[in-house]
Amino acid sequence: MPIDSIDLSAPLRSSDLHRAATPVSVVVDAAVRGRVERGREFLRTVLAEQDRPVYGATTGFGALVGFAGRTDEADQCDNTLAHLGAGQGPDLAPEVSRAALLVRTWSLAQGASGVSAPVVDGLAAMLATTFVPAIPRYGSVGASGDLIPLAYAIQALRGRGHAYLDGSRMPASEALEAARLTPLTLDGRDALAFVNGTSLTTAATALALDSVRASHQALQRLTCLLVDLLGCDSGFLDPNLLSAYGHPGAVGVADGMRKTLAGTVPSGTRALQEPYSIRCSPQLLGAAEDALRYVDGVVESDLRSISDNPLFFPHNGSVVHGGNFFGQPAAFAADMLAMVTGQLGNLAERQLDLLVDPARNGGLPPMLAAGPGQQHGMQGVQLATTAFVAEIRRAAVPASMQSLPTNLHNQDVVPFGTQAALRSYDMAALLRLLCGSLAVGLRQATHVGARRPTSPGCAALLDALAESIPPIDPDRPLDADVRTAADLVTAMPSDS
Repeated sequence: MPIDSIDLSAPLRSSDLHRAATPVSVVVDAAVRGRVERGREFLRTVLAEQDRPVYGATTGFGALVGFAGRTDEADQCDNTLAHLGAGQGPDLAPEVSRAALLVRTWSLAQGASGVSAPVVDGLAAMLATTFVPAIPRYGSVGASGDLIPLAYAIQALRGRGHAYLDGSRMPASEALEAARLTPLTLDGRDALAFVNGTSLTTAATALALDSVRASHQALQRLTCLLVDLLGCDSGFLDPNLLSAYGHPGAVGVADGMRKTLAGTVPSGTRALQEPYSIRCSPQLLGAAEDALRYVDGVVESDLRSISDNPLFFPHNGSVVHGGNFFGQPAAFAADMLAMVTGQLGNLAERQLDLLVDPARNGGLPPMLAAGPGQQHGMQGVQLATTAFVAEIRRAAVPASMQSLPTNLHNQDVVPFGTQAALRSYDMAALLRLLCGSLAVGLRQATHVGARRPTSPGCAALLDALAESIPPIDPDRPLDADVRTAADLVTAMPSDS
């Protein structure tokens, strides 16, 4: 098996989703092909039994399940997909779309969906190219799967609608031809199996989680650098104190922060107790860690989940109609992720506010300006961070419990997992920018009079920032610097 390949026989990991952002080899080995073909043959056996209905293969869809479907298999495919062409809004980010397709490929490859082997082969072939279906953002309630978004994806693979190739948007038929991909030929079961899963919700939640985790780690390091630059006493990280607190996340976070701050020497000029944005940082970051571990578990389960309806079990001859396409777990997890993101964003913004305020930063110039009045230092960046936090707060309203009945009350309760997941993905990007903004401020603080870090760990972080971010002297646009700093601090390996 190629080293840089994804094995559909193995559990899917979030790292696989990141690899799928660019062309990747997806291996359909003999074991995978065998179970897909067994599932397909069982479906054929079931359909040959005239008195055994199979949702979507012999029937209409959703609220129209009580009506017969089309008898021709190709027509039944069109019957499945045509009415789902109702999405609106901007296209999803390519990395999200391709990650969703990898998740869908893995689910179908488990052999319980009754799809034909060429469907799995076609998806694997697509993932080996730069092809990306153009999928509109709005339209999914995440209940009977991500129906509308996944319909756009599979239509593009049939040569209908639009797609991207090498970053350029074009008619899907042209993109397939340029990528030397054969348009997929589907029957009704193939089409329904593709759309009847929460793969977009799962993928977006997983990608958002990884981004928030990276920012969470970055904020631990940046908090330590803030403590060292200002000469704060690190007693708030005392192991006895945190052990008495009793929360495992806080204990672990504090342990990592003590390691980063090892060797630091307090200035002795700070007040007895620091503001909460410093003093309570292990409790806040620790609570975030405990919450992220919950999301970890949901994402891990979702990546190993067969989300479809119905499912086919050849080993005991059963066809089971149920609700494995109901994205409530990821909806709850994505809402939890949004809450974590909001509070981490609050922490980063408050720490930057402390750093630019001469009443609290140990006498450094206001806004860390090299020449206050003649220059403005971090003033624009701080304004932007306020806007980022406001946007995060606006978006953090939970989606997972705002059910609205639809589909003639066939879907009388829905989780809105897609909205929760995509919203968390967007919020995670803003959190990265807040980390970058704080990092630029910490780098500037040393230029305008903050002391050199006394701990080796903090000194190394500052040196890495200083190598990439010049001093703000004179003023200049800092948008690119914030992005550079965000990339730097979130790409650093975990301290754990």
